[in-house]
Amino acid sequence: MAPLPEYRPKQLSVGPLEAEILNIVWELGSATVKDVHDRILSDPNRELAYTSVTTVLRRLTEKGWLACDKCGRAFFWRPLLTKQQAEVIKAHEQLQRFLAVGNPDIIAAFADSLDEAASEQIQAIAKRIEVARQAREEQ
Repeated sequence: MAPLPEYRPKQLSVGPLEAEILNIVWELGSATVKDVHDRILSDPNRELAYTSVTTVLRRLTEKGWLACDKCGRAFFWRPLLTKQQAEVIKAHEQLQRFLAVGNPDIIAAFADSLDEAASEQIQAIAKRIEVARQAREEQ
């Protein structure tokens, strides 16, 4: 997994429609309102006003997820983070909230409820943490 990016959006939380539109912009790399609107309407069971797409794109820009560039008369939105970078930031935030519990006994109590695959994942994570610590000490 990639390191924690230096850039972070002003607001991490995004709603379901914001997440859907953000995913579309990630897929396209850069998109106009029409590009996003057409993609959403490609599902015959969906309806969404063009102005709603504009509002969500502006909201994602205000939250720090997207940047808006003007080219001629058209506005193009582009992501400020890759999808992978966003996943790293969100995972880091979740880990920080989990560790904020602060009591090792409470956290360790979860070990009893883990299946073998989850236990192996935790052991693999612990090994990676140890390797990272050793690498930092050697620098």
